[in-house]
Amino acid sequence: MVTASISTPETKRIEPPDDPVDTTPEELAPLYRQMLAIRRMEEAAAKGYSQGKIGGFLHLIIGQEAVCVGAIAALTADDYVVATYREHGHAYAKGVSARSILAELYGKKTGCVKGLGGSMHIFDKSKNFLGGYGIVGGHVPIAAGAALASKYRGDKRVTQCFFGEGASTIGGFAEGLALAALWKLPVVLICENNQYSMGTPLYRSLAVEDVSLRALAHGMPRDRFDGDDVIKVKRRITEAVERARTLGEPTLVEVVTYRFRGHSMSDPGLYRTKDEVEEWKRRDPLTRSRQRLLDIGFPEKDLEALEADVKAEIEDAVKFAEDSPAADEYLPYVVKPAEGDK
Repeated sequence: MVTASISTPETKRIEPPDDPVDTTPEELAPLYRQMLAIRRMEEAAAKGYSQGKIGGFLHLIIGQEAVCVGAIAALTADDYVVATYREHGHAYAKGVSARSILAELYGKKTGCVKGLGGSMHIFDKSKNFLGGYGIVGGHVPIAAGAALASKYRGDKRVTQCFFGEGASTIGGFAEGLALAALWKLPVVLICENNQYSMGTPLYRSLAVEDVSLRALAHGMPRDRFDGDDVIKVKRRITEAVERARTLGEPTLVEVVTYRFRGHSMSDPGLYRTKDEVEEWKRRDPLTRSRQRLLDIGFPEKDLEALEADVKAEIEDAVKFAEDSPAADEYLPYVVKPAEGDK
């Protein structure tokens, strides 16, 4: 008999504290740079939204950067990524430029979807980033389909699919999980458990809060760990990626993380206490990685130069977005009658 494990977001860890994962400056510095660029890019997006320069919805990943950066670092350029509507960081980690992302958010023609997709529908075929999706859980079968195509072609590509814990109660998730296991698809299903389904905490949305246990019903490998150490995320996801690539088997991975801001820009997050947020901020993956770099001998002057480079990149991206031409007005496709029809 499985006993339900109920806790609140004040629960600090699902694993006991351990020594930092071994790494080198050469490995960690690029990952820190990616996380910092994502943080600064989203801060710029939040500012643009508050100024009325970005419309529609805007869901930020601030606080969760180690998950997408660490996980995607385990992939090759040929592998696929499918994400949710909170996907700016995933797109950047997969190689989509800050210019292209911010221009898309600004509704500009130079955006990765010509300004017609906006925040929730970033897509870049050239980077094998197969989109952000606004339908909760509906993209999991899409990821299974991408993995099925890889299996059919025998191209050894792996698909990563990101979703939140709220999606684990949706039918699309159950269907995608079942098909991945039944057909032995090369897909890694990554639950970014950020403690809240919009404003609903875990203990009010999941009877058993360990999402990774869903894998057992399908005979699928599973993993579950804290997501505030980008190197740990990379190492653990690498195991699942290699399993998919070499054995063609799926894995369900749950990474426990936390978003520092509300569900979207319209959510002030008043359902959380200040103490709770501050406690999680003490585990900020950027702060941890920066200190780790200094601890393993990365020169502080080089770190400051890296941070200045990120600042310049995002300032350039904002200017590019603001100066770019607006998207063409969207016109529905007109179906023309076939030749000879009246």
